[in-house]
Amino acid sequence: MKQDPRTDAVVAFYDTHPINERQILDKLDRDGVDPAALTQDILQAYDQDHYGGVAANDALAAAARIDKDCHVLDVCCGMGGPARYLAHTHGCRVTGIDLAESRIEGARRLTRMAGLDGQVTLRTGNALDLPFADASFDVVISQEAFCHIPDKVRLIGQCARVLKPGGRMAFTDILITDTTRAETLARLEREMAFRDLGSVQTYREAFEQAGCPDWEVEDLGAEWRDILMERLAMYRSLRDQTIERFGEAHYARWDEAYGFFVGLYETGELGGGRFLVRR
Repeated sequence: MKQDPRTDAVVAFYDTHPINERQILDKLDRDGVDPAALTQDILQAYDQDHYGGVAANDALAAAARIDKDCHVLDVCCGMGGPARYLAHTHGCRVTGIDLAESRIEGARRLTRMAGLDGQVTLRTGNALDLPFADASFDVVISQEAFCHIPDKVRLIGQCARVLKPGGRMAFTDILITDTTRAETLARLEREMAFRDLGSVQTYREAFEQAGCPDWEVEDLGAEWRDILMERLAMYRSLRDQTIERFGEAHYARWDEAYGFFVGLYETGELGGGRFLVRR
């Protein structure tokens, strides 16, 4: 598949993200954690770069009925926090895939440090062209990542293709609402690399085209509004580290962009959903 040149913006967005391998390791060091003694029980308090932390992982795992017999695919796995958590907590095998090589490299190192490289496999790849055979996985998960991916029909089709019959897809995503303005979408793509944000209707059509009419969604908009205010404060607490690594101008741009994004949950221009799809 020919790569869309705008995917470079997504990679750049995460190559300069405030939550990264160095930030995680620096925080562990400041808290006096010996890297040689690092375990997943410790690491999971530092590496969950998605809304809701380990509780959100638990919600997806419960919805998708993840157990030790499952092989799970984490699409857009980022730093690998959920993949490690699920492998450790449920004893399952997890394969993670992400477009950003820098995230995968860091995720691999953290996974080895936590002693989970025997259960968690991480590789680079494009979610629109998953490099796996049909019916390879029992469960597909993702968290707030499909917002960066265009062509939701192809995306969901690829996820459904690699699911075994009877498999489950559980994911969360940022959603547009009836009040989302065109200028808002343009700014979000320019500043946060959000691509063709979907709605519940967008996903309904994608599920139907993928041959997955059995699905449900939970509205997370109000819950995320509160979570995002806390995340904005957390990112601002990383100001000095972000400036040290990427410069003051980058921090100022990030802060303005993320503050704008969070405000859209206050105005109702953005929402969120947790989807469960049965193959």
